[in-house]
Amino acid sequence: MRAILAAAAFVLALAAPALASVPARVQVAAQEFSFSLSRQSIKAGPAIVELANFGEDAHDLRMRRVGGTRTYAIGVVQAGEIADLEAKFLPGRFLVWCSIADHRARGMRTVLTVKK
Repeated sequence: MRAILAAAAFVLALAAPALASVPARVQVAAQEFSFSLSRQSIKAGPAIVELANFGEDAHDLRMRRVGGTRTYAIGVVQAGEIADLEAKFLPGRFLVWCSIADHRARGMRTVLTVKK
């Protein structure tokens, strides 16, 4: 019995780092002229941001942490298409917007919170 418990503890100890590195996921749904998030916050670290274009026009995605200088980007995604961005995110508030034409000014913007 002790041998089985020891083996199980060993397996769990080996699996813990792998489980910790599973990226967070968030979907940004694009429509004319709005962005909506599948969740309002994710944990800091590796993450996958998915842009799903449910609209009729092409859209893209830009993200920048408030106070930061790096802009993350997903290129133009046509109607009905999906694209992903994989990155490591620091804690903070990230402004998310569509940079095509006047889409941001027309409401295609939101905020994603990345928590410690």
